[in-house]
Amino acid sequence: KTAAGSEGQGPFCECLRARAQPTWFVPACIFYPLVASGAIAMAQEHQEYIQTKVNPILENLVTQVLLERPDNPVPFMVKWLATQSPQAKEYFAGAGVGEAEKLKTEVIKLQEEVRELQQKLGKKPAEQEEKEETEAKEEKEETKAKGAEAEDKEEKEEEEEEEDDAADEPAPPGAYLQKGQRGSVSAEAYGDWNKVKAFTPPVHEKTEEQTARILKVLSQSFLFNALETDSMNILVLAMVEKLAKSGERLITEGEDGEVMYVIEKGVVDCKKMLSGEEKVVKTCREGDFFGELTLLYNCPRAASVDAQEDVTLWQLDRETFNHIVRDASMKKRQQYEDFLKDVVILKNLGEYERSQLADSLQKQTVQKGEHVITQGEEGSKFYLVEEGELAAMKSTEGDPEREVKPYKMGDYFGELALIKEVKRQASVVARTDAKLLWIDRRGFTSLLGDLKADMETLAAQYAP
Repeated sequence: KTAAGSEGQGPFCECLRARAQPTWFVPACIFYPLVASGAIAMAQEHQEYIQTKVNPILENLVTQVLLERPDNPVPFMVKWLATQSPQAKEYFAGAGVGEAEKLKTEVIKLQEEVRELQQKLGKKPAEQEEKEETEAKEEKEETKAKGAEAEDKEEKEEEEEEEDDAADEPAPPGAYLQKGQRGSVSAEAYGDWNKVKAFTPPVHEKTEEQTARILKVLSQSFLFNALETDSMNILVLAMVEKLAKSGERLITEGEDGEVMYVIEKGVVDCKKMLSGEEKVVKTCREGDFFGELTLLYNCPRAASVDAQEDVTLWQLDRETFNHIVRDASMKKRQQYEDFLKDVVILKNLGEYERSQLADSLQKQTVQKGEHVITQGEEGSKFYLVEEGELAAMKSTEGDPEREVKPYKMGDYFGELALIKEVKRQASVVARTDAKLLWIDRRGFTSLLGDLKADMETLAAQYAP
């Protein structure tokens, strides 16, 4: 599942597609149909369980692993699951406590029996022997360290002399520069010949008509629609139009890739080799994108992509994507997490839940005097005030509107329509230019459902 609630459009879906071998452990976005009619119901149950229980945990776990890049990921993942998930904390806190105490008591009793036997036999206790051995070892290491200091001093002087001659070293061998497979991210900056350079985005001039077309399609994609105006303009200039005929293969599974695509017009099929047969696992349409995983994580293409009909695509290169989209996404997440920590109603959210909420939030900018919600209309969004001031305005029985509640940074509104399934009870108008963060009904229910009781209690204090 993606942050926007749509299926099969994010890097995690593609990443899991590339890694999941057992056919029953596949995210909802690529859960292919089962033939047997009796298995369809079971498949739907599996799909719902994966969507609601498994995918949210895996998305955050994969993100943390990729950000930290531990040498041994298994202990890191176990520790993360045990410390970040509230359910895991409760489980590990209560699992095996009685048994552990029993074993601890037995060990202490056995140690006392050993000490008594050693005293009867005239032997030193194990603790005393261990202490003497430790003292002797420390004395030996101290003597060794003194000798090592002198050697380190000589080596340092030699290294300083070698650094003076570093400028005369030859360029790297041609084989290094002509290697075929792309190295890891850490290997991409090594030596004077491969220093990190300032990013200069490519520029492909566009007509006003082309620019408008690109902006329209990008605004439909959750991956891009949260970008600032300057970043969006860079993307527009960097993109290259690509036209493909029906049946044309755009991406081949297992190959390396340097570009991703956004669909302006047409339909494409994503296909994977499953049980020796190539099967369609996802269909992408206008506003969808594909190929981004290879750019994010330096992994081979997770699936093949064929044009189902004539399509118009916009192609984006690796470097621009990583500098503009990936970095902006990570900055956005950190910024929103920091903001959410200061929202009073969300104080009791765990780090895991807060991270999920940060990934799901969408930004909205409003001008002074603009109505965000209108009394009497249907409501589908919950809002947080990131910046600026607003006011709730209410009218009763034809009387003029009156202000019933002010809002400032860190406040929220719009919850009543979602909690009580009623129409908007008041209008909310911007007093100043403001920035809001919002989440839809589905996200509100799944991520903030546990806070409904607290919100209802606070809502009872609202002016009638």
